[in-house]
Amino acid sequence: MTAPAQVRIFGTVISTYTRICQIACEEAGLSHEVIATAAHSPANRHPFGKVPVVEIDGLELIESVAITQYIDNAHNAGALQPANPAARAMTDKWIAVANNYLFPLFERGLVMPWVMHRVAGFPLERETIERALPAISRALGFLEGELAADGAWTRHGFTLADVFLYPMVRSVELTPQGQAGISQCDRLLAWLEMCRARPSIAATRWESEP
Repeated sequence: MTAPAQVRIFGTVISTYTRICQIACEEAGLSHEVIATAAHSPANRHPFGKVPVVEIDGLELIESVAITQYIDNAHNAGALQPANPAARAMTDKWIAVANNYLFPLFERGLVMPWVMHRVAGFPLERETIERALPAISRALGFLEGELAADGAWTRHGFTLADVFLYPMVRSVELTPQGQAGISQCDRLLAWLEMCRARPSIAATRWESEP
């Protein structure tokens, strides 16, 4: 593990992926600063207009999987990635599920309509939410079922799978519809509570988070 570094995270302050990078920094004991940068602003250096962009160890990194794996490998002795190849594959699988399926569904169908309503004052897109709710309910049921079956991503301790999944599920829980759905998922609730007790999660709470 190399000497501690100051990490600069360029991204929106309520971004799921900004928080994911913050959690990885906290787990590694790295000092970090978030520089508020809108995704499609001229100040954003991401070639495809995404966030975050991270400066660390003289590197400028994009893509949260690469960022968090670098932080964990270079500054945390890989503690958030199982050494066993099979366990590592399961962790990587859940990160991919989170990024490719859960985030787009949760963000577009429920989280962003509420963010735009609460933060920007736009009318709530109720039709968008109603269309997405059946798929969101199935996704939450899938997570609950996988946890019940074999522990899913929690089988190998706290890993990068938790780092990616927690902000996504938590953002759903912060909406009325999401809270109602998650309240029916005992194992998912228990996992959320376990995560909330972790210092890295507590230290990266969104300012608007109750």
